Amino acid sequence: MFETRITKILGIKHPIVMSGMTYVSLPKLVAAVSNAGGLGIYATSDQTADEVRESIRLIRSLTDKPFGANIPLLLPGADKLLQVLVDEKVPVVNYSLGKASEVAKAVHKYGGLVIGSVTYLRHAISAERGGADAVIVIGHEAGGHLGELSTLVLIPLVTSEVKIPVIAAGGFCDGKGLAAALALGAEGISMGTRFILTKESMIHQRMKQLILESNGENTIATDRFDGIPCRFLKGEGLTSMIEKQISIKDVMNSAFRVKQIQGVSIWDMLGSALKLRSAGIPVQRVGDIASGITAIKAGIIDGDDKHGVYTCGQVAARIEEAPSCSELIERIVTEAEEVLGIMSGKLV
Repeated sequence: MFETRITKILGIKHPIVMSGMTYVSLPKLVAAVSNAGGLGIYATSDQTADEVRESIRLIRSLTDKPFGANIPLLLPGADKLLQVLVDEKVPVVNYSLGKASEVAKAVHKYGGLVIGSVTYLRHAISAERGGADAVIVIGHEAGGHLGELSTLVLIPLVTSEVKIPVIAAGGFCDGKGLAAALALGAEGISMGTRFILTKESMIHQRMKQLILESNGENTIATDRFDGIPCRFLKGEGLTSMIEKQISIKDVMNSAFRVKQIQGVSIWDMLGSALKLRSAGIPVQRVGDIASGITAIKAGIIDGDDKHGVYTCGQVAARIEEAPSCSELIERIVTEAEEVLGIMSGKLV
């Protein structure tokens, strides 16, 4: 058992967090991770406000342990989703693609904690200044949104500049990784791809098969999902998404699909477009968001290689089976303790 600032702050047994992954981090998996002593994080980005409220209540019926919910602040209707998280007093709110100050005051008011997901040093510093209680720092190896620096470089860079606890993400799947993260100055690890391959994960079997078969080299990072670099498995669906030329008509059609998927208004869409523009992301990427969400659903839920895409980190090369969340977390902690013991014995 490891006690770090993260376990103490979050009230969890082990310093292991599950990433909030669209169409993956569903209530059953979130609860399983939390029940196993880690922190499960529920993904809200493909949900309406009512669906988010229902899912949070379902998670609470499955676990009495701490859990979190992720919210990308650039998404249309993010303010409505945030209000649901506040109303339901979610223990941990994990924001991304925005500023900590947008969530910290409301969440801290009811005693909740705020964790920012960041990919650059400047964003980690901003999160600390904005009131975040901790940050998940994501290296280039990760699946989903990522930055330019590798985990080995980024984690010690951030831990040397911020005082709040750092959770390392990108390339972690076992006890060796946890031990390495602690050595780099982090207080724990966050895993996405590794939790996709668990018994409680409800994704399509096709995606599980592709991850098991991956050598880590068949992934690619592209900004054609939503304007921000994001890592996926290579495949027919991803090629189509990258090569598609987005017209004004496509932007309008995709914006309408986002409106339908998330139950947001035209004003929410305009607000999101303005946020994207202020963040330096082309407004036409609003059109990519809906196409991307649709493609992720086709891959993760339907197992459709032709139209779907599969988020996946390079660490897939090291994953060979799908244990339960409890088995996985206990194995990671035990191995980390053994590795740290062996390393101590090597010192003379």
